[in-house]
Amino acid sequence: MKRGSFSAIASVAYKEFLHIYRDRRVLILLLILPPVFTLVFGHAFEAGEMKNETFQWRVEPATVTGEWDLLGHAVQAALIIPQGWNDGLANGDPIPLRLYLDGSDTNTADMLEGSVQKTLGDFQLSERQVMVDALPEDVFELAKKLPVQVRKQFVSMMEPWKTEGKILYNPKTRFIDYVVPGVIGLILQLITVTLMACTLAREREAGTLYQLMVTSLRRREIVIGKILPYLAISVVLIVGIIFLTSWHFQVQFHDPGALAVICLLFLLCSLGMGLLISAISRTQTQAIQFSVFFLLPVFVLSGAFAPLEQLPKAIRYVSELFPLTHFCRAFRLVNLYRATPQYYAEDLVLLAVGVLITFLGAMILLKRVEQ
Repeated sequence: MKRGSFSAIASVAYKEFLHIYRDRRVLILLLILPPVFTLVFGHAFEAGEMKNETFQWRVEPATVTGEWDLLGHAVQAALIIPQGWNDGLANGDPIPLRLYLDGSDTNTADMLEGSVQKTLGDFQLSERQVMVDALPEDVFELAKKLPVQVRKQFVSMMEPWKTEGKILYNPKTRFIDYVVPGVIGLILQLITVTLMACTLAREREAGTLYQLMVTSLRRREIVIGKILPYLAISVVLIVGIIFLTSWHFQVQFHDPGALAVICLLFLLCSLGMGLLISAISRTQTQAIQFSVFFLLPVFVLSGAFAPLEQLPKAIRYVSELFPLTHFCRAFRLVNLYRATPQYYAEDLVLLAVGVLITFLGAMILLKRVEQ
């Protein structure tokens, strides 16, 4: 760019900075909401982690009815031991236990069922050991007459099979480490898209957009000048959010260079989307409405808080259109998997394409104002 272009961009950026500084509502939005949302979202997902204290057993009297009414009994699961269960064990014909689970939260239901199965397995193993210890000496004498290999096979089948598990990528299995990219991306996109969407619409409402367009400023200078203040503020915000999550939630961040590139492309793409919305909006109200229509599906379909694999295949194709999808995927590949660029290069390319499309689209739409 020529020196005159830098001067033109700086003048537009300075004008936008002044507007942000003078608008107390925008300052409050930028200074208060990001840290508050970070703490609220972070604690919400931190509290969602499963604790070791899975059960609080409560034995109900035999007169209690409505065993399936979990809500009425204020429990999430109920294990029913039917009459004659002990007799069934003694006769070699065990009666199945009934387990009622609250399926409103599918994750909790699956965890509870697995924990119940483990508890029953541990109980069965301990009872089997009691039976073995109570066997008469004659049984053990007979067992000694069996071939050694057969006895070893019996021992192997009587002992529970064990696994030596090692959790990779997220050893502490903290859900907060998984959703941090979603928290960061959603807060930034909420602020950048909404504020950026109101810039040109505000100028159009005030009648200054046409005056701006008839000056010697080029469209790209106007676009870049409008973007720069919000980009600078967003960079400060993202640094603050990362510092807050690192200090308050002990989330570790790795490879800051790669994370910086991912965040920069995501910010540019979000700002470009906001500028594109602003270019097609006649009023600030319209701009906010368009922003909401864009952000609502992003919240659900971007994979920010749940794996994309849980979505139907057709919807997963739609999710690839959202910048937040690629931001979260690339951020996790770097921060959790310590992946090399070959694994997230495609996401970076798609974010860069998004930046190009939104910026070019905004400049083309600005041409309508001149005509």
